[in-house]
Amino acid sequence: MGKTYERIAGRLRDFIEAQPMFFTATAPLADTGRVNLSPKGLRGCFAVIDDLTVAYLDFAGSNAETIAHLRENGRITLMWCAFQGPPNIVRVHGRGEPVFRDDPRWAELLAHFPDIDSSLHGLRAIIVVRAELIRDTCGYAVPFMTYDGDRDLHGKRFAREDDESLGAYFEKKEHVAASLDGLPGLPLPLPPTPSAPKSGG
Repeated sequence: MGKTYERIAGRLRDFIEAQPMFFTATAPLADTGRVNLSPKGLRGCFAVIDDLTVAYLDFAGSNAETIAHLRENGRITLMWCAFQGPPNIVRVHGRGEPVFRDDPRWAELLAHFPDIDSSLHGLRAIIVVRAELIRDTCGYAVPFMTYDGDRDLHGKRFAREDDESLGAYFEKKEHVAASLDGLPGLPLPLPPTPSAPKSGG
């Protein structure tokens, strides 16, 4: 039987933070629009901000469906599956928003991801999700699978890009500035990467 939780804490938080990947699902308001489901990997790209707020890093890619859907209506579901250990599936249903580089919250949010060198991956947004419904289910049919490590291809591909070339890359992609259904996606031109704050002394 599924259980509903009031907050992301204790063993539930431990489970979420231990998973090497999760999934995000969003959809436009139009009944003819395309539902989007995306896998998210890379250790360290997800963070629990507080008992009802989570965030993850949104990196360079060929599409921006999640960003477009969140800009339109904010609805999002995150899902984690136990591929090892006791079976479990956790879903967080909530409202999300993409926070872009020129947002005053950028530096504070980015500090929640100390293990990620964001310059290697073409970081374009931080997705912040406020939980409205938190539930788990049995996951009995989810298979056992082993985690062997993160792929290094994404980092190698985008480490050679600077702000200007990354912006040009996004401009050339058909479904970055607009979604598959024509909704506004990633705002372009891409804001520059904020400078790291100077240390006192």
